[in-house]
Amino acid sequence: QVQLVESGGGSVQAGGSLRLSCAASAVTFSIRLYIVVWFRQAPVKERELVAALRWSDGSTFYNDSVKGRSTISRDSGKNIMYLEMNTLKPEDTAVYYCAAHRVNFGGDLTSGAGEYPDWGQGTQVTVSS
Repeated sequence: QVQLVESGGGSVQAGGSLRLSCAASAVTFSIRLYIVVWFRQAPVKERELVAALRWSDGSTFYNDSVKGRSTISRDSGKNIMYLEMNTLKPEDTAVYYCAAHRVNFGGDLTSGAGEYPDWGQGTQVTVSS
C-alpha cells in the first residue's frame, strides 16, 4: 500500500494559479512501477480524472477540460508529484485527490477511479469568479 498526502489547495480568483503536491511513501515501494494521477470531485458530480503520469517514462494524459492549462510532473528524488494549474476557472472548483496504481511499467493512463487502490485525503480547490 502506498501512502499519499496532498497539499497546495486553496482559494483563488479566476485566472489565478495553484500548484498541488502529492507526496508518496510506503514501507516497500518503487514509484517507478506506478501510474500516479489526479482526480477531482465537485459537489454532486462524479470523480473525474484530471491528469495522469507514468512514473517510469514520464508519459502523461490530460483531461480536455484542463489541457493547455495544467502540467503534471514529478520529482523522482523526493517521490513527489505535482499538478500545476493555470488560468483557473470557477468550474475547476473541486476536491482534488491524488491516487496511485502499480502497473509495472505498463498500464493505461486513462483508467477510471476504480483501478486505483491508493488515495490521498484530498485537497480543496476553490476558484471564485
